[in-house]
Amino acid sequence: MMTDPISDMITRIRNAAMVKARDVEMPLSRMKFAIAKILEAEGFLASVEAGEKADRPVLKLKISYDLDGAPKVSSLKRVSKPGRRVYVKADDLKTVRSGYGIAILSTPNGLMTSNEARKRRLGGELICEVY
Repeated sequence: MMTDPISDMITRIRNAAMVKARDVEMPLSRMKFAIAKILEAEGFLASVEAGEKADRPVLKLKISYDLDGAPKVSSLKRVSKPGRRVYVKADDLKTVRSGYGIAILSTPNGLMTSNEARKRRLGGELICEVY
């Protein structure tokens, strides 16, 4: 039984990037789909699509690579975990890697990057950091 599906998603993306795989599949959920769409909008993933495999909903991700063949995701870290939730206020949001990375937050207005949450003056649960 999986206790943290978001952590599983992050681990699958990280492992696929390390072995230079183009595609990765995982079970679908609305939260994972929203996180994947943010990663796609920020350029870390090439494409995101929901589909079915053996009558089960799956999330299909294509990982984005540089011209050199290096994955655009160099680090993907889960911050808030089931055993230790991390909440931040809008004033306490810090930049990730001097602005080269992003943090994904779960706010009252939905999932968004730390830059967008800072502009809207929203705080929330810090889900993960990507750079």
